[in-house]
Amino acid sequence: MPTEPKPGLAPEDERVRHRGEPVALTVDGQEFRVRLREGEPRTYDFDWLSGPHEYGFALSGPRDRALSRAEMAQAARDFLAQIDPATGYLAD
Repeated sequence: MPTEPKPGLAPEDERVRHRGEPVALTVDGQEFRVRLREGEPRTYDFDWLSGPHEYGFALSGPRDRALSRAEMAQAARDFLAQIDPATGYLAD
C-alpha cells in the first residue's frame, strides 16, 4: 500500500532527477504530471499542473511493482480531497 502524500513540488535541480517518460493524468478535472525518481525505487513525484499554486506531493509505492495508472489517479484524488478550496493548499 502506498504511503501518504507529502505536499510540495519536486525540486527542478540537479539533486532530484527523474527517469522514464512522465505520466499525464487528469483526475476530477485536474491535471497532474507523475514522474519516477531516479535512484529512489518506487518514489513518485506528482506535480499539480492545473492547481492555483506550484504544488504537488511525493508518494512511495510498493517495492515489488510499479504503481498502476489507477493507483496514481487514486493518490491524486486523495491529495485533492485534502485541499482547502479557499486557499488551494492543504487544509489545516
